[in-house]
Amino acid sequence: MARALRLAERGLYTTSPNPRVGCVLVRDGKVVGQGWHERAGEPHAEIHALRAAGESARGATAYITLEPCSHHGRTPPCADALINTGVARVVAAAQDPNPQVAGQGFSVLRAAGIGVESGLMETAARELNIGFFSRMTRGTPWVRSKIAASLDGRTALANGASQWITGTAARQDVQRWRARSCAVLAGIGTVLADNPQLNVRGIETSRQPLRVVVDSYLRLPPDARLLQILRDGGNAGKALVYTGAQDGVKIAALENAGAQVAVLGDAGGRVDLRAMLRDLAARGCNEVLVEAGSGLNGSLLRAGLVDELVLYFAPQMLGDMARGMAGLGELTALDQSVALAWQDVRQVGQDLRIVARVKK
Repeated sequence: MARALRLAERGLYTTSPNPRVGCVLVRDGKVVGQGWHERAGEPHAEIHALRAAGESARGATAYITLEPCSHHGRTPPCADALINTGVARVVAAAQDPNPQVAGQGFSVLRAAGIGVESGLMETAARELNIGFFSRMTRGTPWVRSKIAASLDGRTALANGASQWITGTAARQDVQRWRARSCAVLAGIGTVLADNPQLNVRGIETSRQPLRVVVDSYLRLPPDARLLQILRDGGNAGKALVYTGAQDGVKIAALENAGAQVAVLGDAGGRVDLRAMLRDLAARGCNEVLVEAGSGLNGSLLRAGLVDELVLYFAPQMLGDMARGMAGLGELTALDQSVALAWQDVRQVGQDLRIVARVKK
């Protein structure tokens, strides 16, 4: 199963909106076939492994990181393929949370006389597909907020200067988080100040994340860099602007520049952030990487919409006049704070990276 999980990781940047899945076929104590799901719409991990094994699949045990699918999607059911090739036993790490499967794959296999076990290394399998599990069970993506700051928690000088607080290694590490994400989300303040591209650079990937801008009043200029690279063609991905404004002229200008515009306003005319995340899930987004300033970070945290923080701390201090990480407003009691649980702490180049989960 550990080998199957390592295989599944090879699809870290490419399988969305599908889960990352690996499969290893073992017969008489020897690996006879293996594979992983590479891209949505292409054969699943089980099919690659069965093709590699050929006739050796008959009587084999299949170690799969996720329950085999039992429904017709863009590809036929993997459960049927396992049955038809004569696999004797299936060991799965986790049950598929997709309501279209959710135990039905196991039932189909058992009905055909195949032995089924599940739960082996389940935690690792769920972590690998944390966004897929989130989308299927909560109806929202896994939201991960990346923040680069000085050691005293400052993200920019008072005048807005912020490039670069962290070093080259940390910035390259961020590209890997972008590459595994289905969408990279920024607020209009960040876009106007930094004019970012919000794409993956320096890492080989066939898929670019969706670029998302929260722009309540449609201030995004049609010549923004994140839209310019759409017009340049190539492996550019797509851009989506969420707004609360019903301004046909501005919407048309952005759409002519290549963006999609979704009007999801709340009662105050600002973007309804919870509705936005539900909409992103409906579009197939499993993991969303937030790269925003203190305003949007604060709004998401206050609303309980952030699941995880990826924090890069540089070995410098910018002082209390510099800009903070998240605008949480004034807290009057310690139990109003955002409670975190450490997941990982390590040095990346000259900087310190902390991954922490938000306790809910």
